[in-house]
Formats: sequence, structure tokens, C-alpha cells
Amino acid sequence: MAASGSLNLDTHPALALSAEWEAHLRRDRRRSEHTIRAYAATARRLIGFLGQHRADAIDGKALTAVDAAEMRAFLATRREEGIGNASAARELSALRGFLAFVGEKSGGEGAPRLRGPRVKRGAPRPVSPDDAIAIADDAEEEAAKPWIGLRDKAVLLLLYGAGLRIGEAVALTGAALPLGETLIVTGKRAKTRVVPLLPQVRAAIEAYVATCPWATARDVPLFRGAKGGPLAPDIIRRAVRAARARLSLPDRTTPHALRHSFATHLLGRGADLRALQELLGHASLSSTQVYTGVDAAHLLDVYRNAHPRA
Repeated sequence: MAASGSLNLDTHPALALSAEWEAHLRRDRRRSEHTIRAYAATARRLIGFLGQHRADAIDGKALTAVDAAEMRAFLATRREEGIGNASAARELSALRGFLAFVGEKSGGEGAPRLRGPRVKRGAPRPVSPDDAIAIADDAEEEAAKPWIGLRDKAVLLLLYGAGLRIGEAVALTGAALPLGETLIVTGKRAKTRVVPLLPQVRAAIEAYVATCPWATARDVPLFRGAKGGPLAPDIIRRAVRAARARLSLPDRTTPHALRHSFATHLLGRGADLRALQELLGHASLSSTQVYTGVDAAHLLDVYRNAHPRA
């Protein structure tokens, strides 16, 4: 049975709280839209689960009374639906945040203490430079229309050549034009960073802009969908899946793996870890260390050399 059950969440008495939390994540925490959608969905699933579990309507008071046993039962139900350790850990993180938010509003204690599943932290293996370029070229050649092929190639080269997240690439607007040697990117939590723009990447974007059937403006998306709307990240993911199938590349060849390749290839050529942290838009150096697979000893050396109080 699904965790949300058959309850009509549109009229559920606790739905207003989940909506307020969703607005809080967007307005005050400045979370990404992907995170907001995932966390809000978890909150709604919990509300539905509790309504079935307790056979009663769930409101703020009921949410502040959630105990560890109920949280474990909820996560067990989600496990039965097929989620793995990483997804279970994200669900638990969302539950803690939601119940803490409800607790602050209702005077409760927030989420009960519950140890999450162990998640082995890792990153996708890098794609070779030749394969990265082959994917971009294949996506261009196989597209339904020439301008769409140029669009897909430009986006993929941004991931590999500039280290952008796929969401950051499709969120670019016409304000990026005219292109120069650098590009201002808005990343997670609305933080901006400046990344170098290689001549090949700049040329690919300019070729797309020259053939795109829709005019560019500062406040409209740079990359357009087939009907002129904003380009959805899933369109690029599908293009990569199709390209890797035609090129007989492994399943680990994803858009995110292209960004990872940007990082590992720069690191392999001697890039400084802190400079790489800035290029990737990571909030902490530890994120960069995990992402690039740098060993802890090297991380400590960089820290000792760079930190004024180390």
C-alpha cells in the first residue's frame, strides 16, 4: 500500500502546514526546486501515512506527537515500495525538517531522534574526453531539427567544458549574451559564481543562438524547448541516454557524469582543490573532496597550506 494511501490530500487538515513548509524552503532556505518538490512530497506522504496509521485526521498537534516508532514504520513502508539507502536517508532528512518546522509553529519538540541508514558516499566515474565529445556530437547529429541538435550540443558542452549542473545550464537566460571569456552562473541556494568559458563551448552556444527560431532577451530562457518554452532537464537526459546507447557507452554515462569529468580532469592536470571548489559551486571543501575522489591526506595538505589558522 502506498504511503500516501487513498486519502484526498487536497482537503487534508495538515496540508496547509506542508504548503507553508514548501514556501519556507523556497523563500527562506533558498533550496533548489528539485529539493523543494522532493521534500514537499515526503511531507505529504507522511501525512497520508499517519492518517491511515492512526485512523484519524492529522493536524499540527498530531504531527508534533509523531514518535520514532511511527517514523520507522513510515520508512519501512517506503522500503517496501523499493527505495534504497540513499533515498531513505533523504526521506528521513525531509521528515526531520518538516517536523522541526511544525514543532516551531505549534510549540512541539520537532522530530524524534532516529538514526538514518548508512549511505556510502561516492560519485559517478568520469567520462573520457573523447567519449564526452562523442556524446555531444551524436546528440547534435541525431536531433529532430538542426537547431535542436545545436542546442543539445551546447548544453552538453557546458556540463563537460564548464562544470555546470544540468539545472544551472537550462536556467541560463539571454542575460548571458553576448558571451565573453567567463560566464556568471546561479547555482544552489541562489549563489552565483564565475566560470571560464572555453572557446569551443562559446562557439557551440553561439551556433545554437544563431539558429534558434525564438529571439533571445535578457529575461527569457537561453535554451528553449521544441515549442519555445523553457528547456526541461529531462530532455537532455533523454538525449544522453539515446547517445550512449548508439555509442555503446555504459549506463554511468549521464549528464552529471560529464560535470564530474570536468572536475576530475582538471584535478588530474594539477588544478588547486580550492579553485575547483569555486568552479563547481560547492559550499564546502569536503563536498569537493568527495566529489572528485581526492584522498583525505591530500585534502589535509591543501587545508594546511591554504587556511590562515591551520
